[in-house]
Amino acid sequence: MIVNIDKEINSFLLSLADHTNKEEINKIIEKYSISITETLKNGHITTNVCMVAASNLKLNPIELASKLVKKLNLLNLFETVETAGPGFINITLRREDFVSIINSINDNEEKYGESNIGNGKKIQIEFVSANPTGPLHVGHGRGAAYGDAIGRILKATGYDVQKEYYINDAGRQIDILTASVILKSISKEIGDYFPENAYKGEYINEISKKFEEKAKVTYQNLDSVLNVQKSFLDSKVDDEKEIDAVILSLKNLNIDFWDSVKKISVNEIVYSIENDLKKFNVSFNNWFRESSLGNINENSSIISSSINKLKKDGHAYEKDNAIWLNTESSGDDKHRVLVRDDGRPTYFASDVAYHKDKIDRGFDTLINVWGADHHGYIKRIEASIEALGSKKEKMIVKLVQFANLYKNGKKVKMSTRSGDFFTLGNLIDEIGSDASRFYYLSKQADQHLDFDLDLAQSDNKENIFYYIQYAHARICSLLDKYNKNAGTKNLNLSSIEKNSYNQCDELIHEISKYPDVITKASNTLQPHLIIFYLRDLSQLFHSYYNDNHVLSESNDNIEAIISCLSSVGIVISNGLNLLGITPIKKM
Repeated sequence: MIVNIDKEINSFLLSLADHTNKEEINKIIEKYSISITETLKNGHITTNVCMVAASNLKLNPIELASKLVKKLNLLNLFETVETAGPGFINITLRREDFVSIINSINDNEEKYGESNIGNGKKIQIEFVSANPTGPLHVGHGRGAAYGDAIGRILKATGYDVQKEYYINDAGRQIDILTASVILKSISKEIGDYFPENAYKGEYINEISKKFEEKAKVTYQNLDSVLNVQKSFLDSKVDDEKEIDAVILSLKNLNIDFWDSVKKISVNEIVYSIENDLKKFNVSFNNWFRESSLGNINENSSIISSSINKLKKDGHAYEKDNAIWLNTESSGDDKHRVLVRDDGRPTYFASDVAYHKDKIDRGFDTLINVWGADHHGYIKRIEASIEALGSKKEKMIVKLVQFANLYKNGKKVKMSTRSGDFFTLGNLIDEIGSDASRFYYLSKQADQHLDFDLDLAQSDNKENIFYYIQYAHARICSLLDKYNKNAGTKNLNLSSIEKNSYNQCDELIHEISKYPDVITKASNTLQPHLIIFYLRDLSQLFHSYYNDNHVLSESNDNIEAIISCLSSVGIVISNGLNLLGITPIKKM
């Protein structure tokens, strides 16, 4: 119905066009909106077209609205068409058109709400991408839930979506991980020496034991490691320098052995991360390793060719034996180092090469889901994208604030380096994947989130997850009871159509909003809009259920009610599925 109204409004606007204002008319057509009204008091459908047109064309909005109302009334398609306020138009549908949404939902089932607004546009979403230096903690869970949810929503609205995890399997943090595992393996020989900045936690012991099962850990001479211990024993030198000295000594002792431990350590943690994400109902199309970008000294490598292109095109330059990227074009506050004066590439250089690789793979849009602490990183990546010949608008960065988890009123630790933290796996084991995802997504991603574990496990209406799932379970129970005597297909809606039974009207109106909610969630990349909508729909349902004894109604009313509630259940189910949450049929 909205499509038909849209055509009539566009026809009306074109009738206002002349040789002086055609461009303005096109702007109006792009700008105005038609939507489902918030409440039935304002009819079923509303539009602001006359207000937008009046502003652009310097006309009176109320006079324009009167003309459009007259045109729409002549179509004889609606119950009423009225002006409201400073130029809104509210439309009330005929009863049979209003009720037709029930059959539409019951016929389309899981497809209801889907669209093709994306028209096959290729989008890559890179998210989580936590360093493989330990298990995922609960802070990572929010980005995982968010990235996966927007992937599902974009796919449901017609985009070709690829989800990718970037594995930082090169660099200093991986060196610290490797050193930590080796030190555990040789702990007896070095008197349990373990630097403050090494990675701690039982998982380090487990990786060490697994490596020992595969290969004998032997070093000919551990004096260099013990000398590091002696050097830093009584000094107050930076802990970072101590771990760097340990790394260097272990590499010098046996680089082949070092590489073997490094490979096994990274693979073990990546395997652990992948398993936790599977339990969290998150999957990826591609796992991209930083190491695949190659070596800076190999001209054919991705990282080397990227830097060489930047130098050739005049965007990168040498200064003080280092290579710098001019990032002023994007408004960055200073130039950034790509290659250090000792020849080692920076993390930034790897990110530049990685984004070039993503663009070369032909994606129309790159969505990066980053932690809020990466805000200052955006402009330099934008500068590199433009310097490499693409448009910075191709990249969209969505910042996700870490979630603070509270248990028994106390904040849970999330530090990977200390080894004392609550993992994502712990959270899933305690409250389940569905409740975890729901609460991660329950608030706008760039806002702080305090995740109350005790609330998430409660069974009252303060727990919104429970409240929504309870609505779905109640509907399933009603349908099961009714299905003992009859099916739910092709039920008689006449009592609702003829308005002899109108207690379901608010529910019908609410479920008609669902496609617009999904479209908005897709356009804005905001999954929490679906949760807000499901909360409101569930509240309406519970209110209706508590006030009406459905199965004691007349047969005609029961059929119409069951058909309506079936469509409400489908909408709740579809919304939860788009968030990666399984709808519950029994509580």
